[in-house]
Amino acid sequence: MRTADAVLARLHHASKSYGKIKALDGVDLALRGGELLALLGPNGAGKTTAIGLLLGLLRADAGTVELFGRDPQDIAARRNIGVMLQDAQLPATLRVGELIRLTASYYPSPRTVQESADLAGVADLLKRPYGKLSGGQQRRVQFALALCGRPKLLFLDEPTVGMDIQARQTLWAAIRHLVAEGNGVVLTTHYLEEAEALADRVCVMARGRIISEGSVDALRARVSMKRVRCNTTLSPTDVADWPGVVEATLEGDRLCIATEHAEAVVRRLLALDDTLSALEVRAAGLAEAFTELTRDDAVASLREAA
Repeated sequence: MRTADAVLARLHHASKSYGKIKALDGVDLALRGGELLALLGPNGAGKTTAIGLLLGLLRADAGTVELFGRDPQDIAARRNIGVMLQDAQLPATLRVGELIRLTASYYPSPRTVQESADLAGVADLLKRPYGKLSGGQQRRVQFALALCGRPKLLFLDEPTVGMDIQARQTLWAAIRHLVAEGNGVVLTTHYLEEAEALADRVCVMARGRIISEGSVDALRARVSMKRVRCNTTLSPTDVADWPGVVEATLEGDRLCIATEHAEAVVRRLLALDDTLSALEVRAAGLAEAFTELTRDDAVASLREAA
């Protein structure tokens, strides 16, 4: 079976509770080669528990968990994964090159130190002690450690926290390279623009369940809200009172309108302002789709509790 498109890991009807709190409630999730899955959700949604089960750090109360067709605690399965957790404690006195070499030694056919460093963008840091690096530089080193074993499945938990724009772009390029090689990547992030830029598939979790799953475009299509932007002489205060307008604000010198009735709003704009220019109508972004999906789930939860 080729790695690309193959199911590398799976949760099947997986449940996990902590006392009376149900962290996962019968979750089905498949991780495939050649794709990046963004796992999104508010705090307490169950993301960390799901990843803990897949990594073999936790045991499910019910259902099955597989990693490369094996028990996630099987060392043969674990040798095929790389992990970049949100918090990492590494020896401060070791140099970056030493850390990568040490970590690579645990794997049967690792990347060279130089290859790992080049992919992660830390080639210029190899001789520096880890403890002397900035937070963003340390995150890049942790990424190098996660990929040095040539993993078929990579788990990245908030990987770009603390990074500047250039470092983030370098990491994005490396992630795309790994996916193009046929590897699977699981990404958890609070930067929704990051998920929108990288994800082949998005899974939104809430209250221990998967409430939506699909491509970024499919999730965006579920949200009726659109954004209308233009240069106009009309004031945001007046436009905000129009039927169907949820919000009207200025972004620089452009009017930005949130509405579920974009066509009607555009017609009215054109009718009232013959100097209108730079008109743009855009569907909801992933951030807006995420907000609406989780808000709808929260409303449904309140109704169930009533």
